[in-house]
Amino acid sequence: MKKEYMELALEEAKKSLRSNDVPVGAIIVKNGTVLSKAHNKREKNQLVTNHAEIIAIEKACKKLKTWRLDDCILYVTLEPCLMCYGAIIQSRISKVIYATSSEKTGFFSNIPDTLKVNLKSEQIKDIYTKESSEMLKDFFKDKRN
Repeated sequence: MKKEYMELALEEAKKSLRSNDVPVGAIIVKNGTVLSKAHNKREKNQLVTNHAEIIAIEKACKKLKTWRLDDCILYVTLEPCLMCYGAIIQSRISKVIYATSSEKTGFFSNIPDTLKVNLKSEQIKDIYTKESSEMLKDFFKDKRN
């Protein structure tokens, strides 16, 4: 199941590329049902908060008609940043699975003890890690040229 959801997240990330956004995709799943899909729209909408994770959380909340996303799992192609971490905690998502770590902005691998909560997270290191990482590298390489 993890692979199926991460594939959906990667498809979302590819949509970001079409609008010249950092290629990140996110999926929220509850009890085997996909509640929401999203991709970065920061450049497209000129809103700093339009990260894939935030948009996916908003869509899932609307679908469930509650801000509490208990027992939901977030699948995302890039390790969430501090802003997204805050939204994930506030929404009560129970687990985050990400494909690629982020040395610059990734927050999960650098959580200070004072901010640790009962949130499970894991990085899956497989073919999706490579695909997500290469998509991001190519995106930024094109930006610098």
